[in-house]
Amino acid sequence: MSREQTQPNFILLNIGHAIHNADWNWQKVSSPFIRVHFVESGTARLIREDKTYDLKKNHLYLTPAYTTHGYKCEGHLSLYYLHIYEEQGHHSSLFDLLDVPVEMKADALTIQLIKRLARVHPERKLPHFDPWSYDNLPTLARNIARQHAAPLGYEMEAQGIIRQIISRFLVHATDKNLHIDKRILQSLHYIRTHLHKPISVDMLAENSFLTKDHFIRLFKKDMGCTPGKYINAQKLEKAQRIMMSRDIAIKDLAYSLGFENDAYFNRFFKKQTGENPGNYKKRVRLLAADNIPQ
Repeated sequence: MSREQTQPNFILLNIGHAIHNADWNWQKVSSPFIRVHFVESGTARLIREDKTYDLKKNHLYLTPAYTTHGYKCEGHLSLYYLHIYEEQGHHSSLFDLLDVPVEMKADALTIQLIKRLARVHPERKLPHFDPWSYDNLPTLARNIARQHAAPLGYEMEAQGIIRQIISRFLVHATDKNLHIDKRILQSLHYIRTHLHKPISVDMLAENSFLTKDHFIRLFKKDMGCTPGKYINAQKLEKAQRIMMSRDIAIKDLAYSLGFENDAYFNRFFKKQTGENPGNYKKRVRLLAADNIPQ
């Protein structure tokens, strides 16, 4: 993987310590943020993609964003949880490019760093452990706004600690998607790094030296959807991320995503979400403002 392909910026959402007694049981959890768990004591199971991992003392467990998973706990469990949002900018996500281990043994320094992060950010504890009570757009918007409003020193420290924790897994990561046709991989990288420009299926097919019909068939075979649908999903997700974290005019947002005018962007956004971008922006900004420290 080229270092230029990804330059992640991590945002701390939640950090805290939890003690469970057969009450950490959830299914079909899929979140727009990375989860890291550090097991202090006890037993439980993590279920990912039909594979079960028995959680071990003094081990770290990483679940990338949008990975469907579940938990099963039948007794005592003491663990730290860390929720991280990855801002991608014009770069691909780390987890789009790499297969990262699920489980790693924690060294003494990593344990200290996790406990330090929890100690200096007591306000980031979850009030409830039900994923559906915090895994939603309003809460995500509030947490992103809270981190952007944090003192610079705390924000830099959180970034440094998160990068050190993630690095423990990256040391053992391997290139991902080796089963995907290289021409499709090239197209995926182009899409993710050129969301600020107009992107046409014709252009992607031409760059792949394939006919348009062949390219669409190959893309759908490898990705499970058409290239047009994938492009729209990526642009929509980026638009929502920007509106959650920045106060930007809709017209400027439209141009920053490669739309020729804001009217076209308004129609696109409403078709995808059922809500026009102006209302969406106002709603998430108001929700975020409710939780910005004064």
